[in-house]
Amino acid sequence: MSLDAPLMTAPAPAPAATIVMPDDAAGAPARHGIWRRLVAQPMTLICLILLGAFALVAIFAPWLAPYDPTSTNTPIRLRGPSAAHWLGTDSLGRDVLSRVIYGSRLALGTSIASVSLAVVVGTAIGLFIGYRGGMWDRVAMRIVDAMQSIPALVFAFAIIAVIGRGLVPATLAVSLIFSIMYIRITRGIVLREREQLYVDAARVAGLSTPRIVFREILPNLAGPLIVESSIHLGSAQLIIAMLSFLGLGVDADAPDWGGMLSDARIYQAIQPFISVPSGVAITLSVLLFNMLGDGLRDIVTGTGSHTRARIRPPHRPAPATVVNDAIVLQASGLCVDFPGGDKSTFRILDNVGLTLRRGETFGLVGESGSGKSMTALAMLGLVPSPGGVTAGSVMFGGRDLLAASEAELARIRGNAIGMIFQDPIAAFSPVHAIGRQIAEPLRAHRGLSARAAQDRAAELLDRVGVPNARRRLDDYPHQFSGGMAQRAMIAMAIACEPRLLIADEPTTALDVTIQAQVLDLLEDLKSEFGMAILLITHDLGMVAETCDRMAVMYAGQVVETGDVATVFTSPRHPYSEALMSARPRNRPADGRLPTIEGRVPLPWAWPDGCRFHPRCRHAVSACQSGPNPLVADVRCIRRGELALRGIA
Repeated sequence: MSLDAPLMTAPAPAPAATIVMPDDAAGAPARHGIWRRLVAQPMTLICLILLGAFALVAIFAPWLAPYDPTSTNTPIRLRGPSAAHWLGTDSLGRDVLSRVIYGSRLALGTSIASVSLAVVVGTAIGLFIGYRGGMWDRVAMRIVDAMQSIPALVFAFAIIAVIGRGLVPATLAVSLIFSIMYIRITRGIVLREREQLYVDAARVAGLSTPRIVFREILPNLAGPLIVESSIHLGSAQLIIAMLSFLGLGVDADAPDWGGMLSDARIYQAIQPFISVPSGVAITLSVLLFNMLGDGLRDIVTGTGSHTRARIRPPHRPAPATVVNDAIVLQASGLCVDFPGGDKSTFRILDNVGLTLRRGETFGLVGESGSGKSMTALAMLGLVPSPGGVTAGSVMFGGRDLLAASEAELARIRGNAIGMIFQDPIAAFSPVHAIGRQIAEPLRAHRGLSARAAQDRAAELLDRVGVPNARRRLDDYPHQFSGGMAQRAMIAMAIACEPRLLIADEPTTALDVTIQAQVLDLLEDLKSEFGMAILLITHDLGMVAETCDRMAVMYAGQVVETGDVATVFTSPRHPYSEALMSARPRNRPADGRLPTIEGRVPLPWAWPDGCRFHPRCRHAVSACQSGPNPLVADVRCIRRGELALRGIA
């Protein structure tokens, strides 16, 4: 495209290529089934079989036990193993085998009950304080720290002293001990996960907070919770057995492994074998639970290999002419502040203004640290904590997005405004299938049923060029190549046919061929839906080929705005000129590529006056102080006197 040509139509790029899966693997799911992954881990399978045997023994104890476990027969007390009593008898002549069998009921039942209650309570509280943060998090964690500083057994003794002895108090004591651990574990994971790109993608898609917490973040806790629960099941058995050993657990007559050990301790010198059955049962069950955790985590969240793709160039129709200049979004005076360490604030964005029109592609360029991505996040109400928008307005559809509630923003994100993130793999939740994630905005905003949303998701994947779209709905993000994942991200962003699409470095990690495909696809979709596209990028060549208008940002400010041809051929700000001169195609005759000395200053080190003046070869003393407003779309006090070099 010639930059001297009028920008009344979208560029006509070269025909795009299509990624095609190999014929023998196209659309075939790469993940293995749970059973296949289980068979591949024999140790986990053995643990499950043995624990299953324990469970069956507990369930069918009345049919398996040869005697009543509470029936006494003192004449045969403290007998060793025999044909009549395979594991001998205890101090009251009760059959040890029958008591071990019935004891499995108490051991497994109390462990499962205490850990299950701890998981529900601890995970719920951890999710809430981890995602909510702030005062809730600080107060809750101080309480957790205080409670966790008390040794577990001492804590259990205190609870039993308050509510009394017995099976239920012991179970509640163990549950409370473990719930504190689950709060800490869940909270730590949520603090990490809430900053992940897929959570921002879910918020941009307009999903409500409960949906994000329970359907996006919670499934990512599965692996750690499975491991912890497996270990805690064994620990619960030890604690409850210990309480029974000390006489604080179940009744003395009840068949309980801990109580049996306590009884055996007294008569160890008379009958040494009496402690072996209950001791072996406790040791084996605890060991099995501890060994099971890692294996179950890999089985439940296991991943498979993914297939490679090949490229085939198809025919691509020319995009339609851009004729509608209706304003879609207008940001004015946008300011974003972050708190400093001494009660001061740092202004990350300073008086940023953008106007996006229907059917156009607007480029936002500048070095890293200029504030491009933060501008997009600020417009969507997604400034990361503890920062916030402190001034300005973002008018969209007749309303100011900055004045809208979170519920109102959730109805707009993913519905009227879509967003494509830099890293599509990270922007998708790793534990949900691609089809489900594309369907979520459709169900949230359009009220479609699960089946209808899946059908629409298949149509969208097909529309963006994913081969065998319906068969790939059940694939996970790791099974998509970079280009295919980007296409899937575009499908989710356009699911509700938005009026504005924000594309933040949409081709960063893609090779040149795939970049061309993605850009061609965006042009097609823009023409099809008549939407505006805000393209955030470092690639000036991409801006020249695809954008109609552009803005140049530096140190949190817009320094120049205009149509692409004007900014490229006749830049009016020295920073714009420096960017255009640094393009490889403008290498001078001596072979040295022009560069911009220095780097973008950090927010707490922004200079007074023009923020570019320390790096500007046209700077004068007046540039170092005083106001530097944006006048006639240029932020430079020398805009009228400089004759900057045009870049063809």
